[in-house]
Amino acid sequence: MLQWAVIIFAIGAIGGLVLASSVLRGKLAPWALSLLHAALGATGLVLTAIVVFGAGETVPQHTGLALLLLVIAALGGFFLASFHLRGRPGPKQVVLIHAGVAVIGFLLLAGGAFRLF
Repeated sequence: MLQWAVIIFAIGAIGGLVLASSVLRGKLAPWALSLLHAALGATGLVLTAIVVFGAGETVPQHTGLALLLLVIAALGGFFLASFHLRGRPGPKQVVLIHAGVAVIGFLLLAGGAFRLF
């Protein structure tokens, strides 16, 4: 199940790159892509939480930390979405922090899911 979460997060990250490039250029990101990015992130979080909180699988090392970081990234995403709702691009620093935390969480999750460490 964790491998599916990694795949879903990876697809969502592609959309996140497009969103971030819009915001970093001072433009409002496309709504449809924002919603898809959020839906993929939420799906990945749910799959990861199911594993961490006991669906019968052995939890790989660092998976709990990955989940925590991805939840923090999601909270940053909600903050950025609040700017989007007001018709303004979010703060560039928050976009970079959101992306950085998400990437670290993703790498920890992928490492555990594919037994890389």
